[in-house]
Amino acid sequence: MAARDDSRIDDDAPAKASLFYDPRFRSIVAQVVLLLLVVWGGYEIVRNTSANLEKQQIASGFGFLDRTAGFGIIQTLVDYTEESSYGRTFIVGLLNTILISALGILLATALGFVVGVARLSSNWVISRIALAYVEIMRNIPLLLHIFIWYFAVLRSLPQPRDEPITLIPGFAFLNVKGVFMPQLVSEPGFWMTATALGVALVLSMLVANWSRKRQEATGQQFPVGLTALGLIIALPAITFLATGRPASLEYPVFVETGPVLRRGFTQDVGINVIPEFISLLLALSTYTAAYIAEIVRAGIQAVNHGQTEASFSLGLRRGPTLRLVVIPQAMRVIIPPMTNQYLNLTKNSSLATAIAYPDLVSVFAGTTLNQTGQAVEIILMTMGVYLTLSISISIVMNWYNARIALVER
Repeated sequence: MAARDDSRIDDDAPAKASLFYDPRFRSIVAQVVLLLLVVWGGYEIVRNTSANLEKQQIASGFGFLDRTAGFGIIQTLVDYTEESSYGRTFIVGLLNTILISALGILLATALGFVVGVARLSSNWVISRIALAYVEIMRNIPLLLHIFIWYFAVLRSLPQPRDEPITLIPGFAFLNVKGVFMPQLVSEPGFWMTATALGVALVLSMLVANWSRKRQEATGQQFPVGLTALGLIIALPAITFLATGRPASLEYPVFVETGPVLRRGFTQDVGINVIPEFISLLLALSTYTAAYIAEIVRAGIQAVNHGQTEASFSLGLRRGPTLRLVVIPQAMRVIIPPMTNQYLNLTKNSSLATAIAYPDLVSVFAGTTLNQTGQAVEIILMTMGVYLTLSISISIVMNWYNARIALVER
C-alpha cells in the first residue's frame, strides 16, 4: 500500500523543465554567441585589411619603428636627433602630449576654481567679470582660441634680434621665439638632492594623512600646508648645501651687437619654451577653465545653505567656511563632471597639429605616417595612446571620487 502511494507521488511531481527554458542557460549561450560574433568580426576586419594592403603593395607590420626618421622636432623631452628612429618619434610625441595635458589640467583646475568662486561673489563687479569670462571663453571654438594666442598675441611680440620683453628681471625673457629662462645643469651627486625632494613629498603626504585622521579624532587642525612647504624647501636645500652644491643655472645669453645674423639669444643656452607650446597651453587651460568654473559654481550651490549658516554661528569667517565646510562637500558633486573636462582637455590637445606643436598626432600620426605610409599601424597606436591616457585619468578620478564620497553610517 505504501509502495503504491510513493509511485503516485512520483507521477504527480512536475516534469523537469527543458534546459532551453532555463533563463541562466539562455543568457550564457547568448553571451557566448555574441562573443564569437565579435571575435569573428574582428578576424574578418584584420584579414580583409591585410589582403587589401597586400593587393595594393603597401607594407604592413611594425618593422618601420626601427627605421631612421630623418626629420627634426622642435621640442623633445628625451634625446632625439634626425638620426633617431620612428619609434623614438613616437616616444617624443607621447611625452609632449602628456606634458601639455598634465600642465593644462593643472592650470585649468586652478583658474576654473577661482572663476567659479568669483561667480558667486557678493561683489557685483567681480561676479559679472567672472560671468563674462565664462560666456566668452566657452562660446568661441577652441581652435580659434589657439589661433588667437598663436597668431594674434605671440606673433606681435618683439622679433628674435630685437630687445626682448623682460618677464622676470635677469631670469625670464619673452619674444616671438617664446620664453627664455635659465636651465638647471646638474653635476655628479645631484641625485641626492632629487632624492631628498622625493622624500619630502612622501613625508608631506604622510603628514597630511596623519593630520586628517587627527582632526577626525580630536577636531584639532594641524598646519599641513606650512609643514609641507617647509619640508619641500628645507630638506632638498639642506641636502643641496651639504653635498657641495652639485648643480648650477645656465642663463640665456642675448647678443645685442655684432653681425646681424648672430644677434638674439644664443641657441642651446638656457631653456627656450617654444611659442607653439605656450599658445596651446594657454588656449587649452583658459577654454577648459570656463567649463570647470560652471561645474564649481554648481557644486557650491548644491551644498545646503544651512551648512554655511552653521559655520558662521560657530564663529568661522567666510574664507574658512568656504575652504573647510563648503568646498569639501561640493567636491562630491564637482568631481564626476570635472573628470569629463579632463578627458576633453587631453583629447583636445590633438588640435596642436594646427600650429605645428609636436604632439603625438602631429609628429607620429602626421609626419611619420606621411613618410612611411603605414596608416593602419600608426593610427591604431595613436588611438591606443589616447585610450590609455583617458582610461588612466578616469581610474584616478574615480578613485579620488570614491575616497571623498559620503559614507552612510
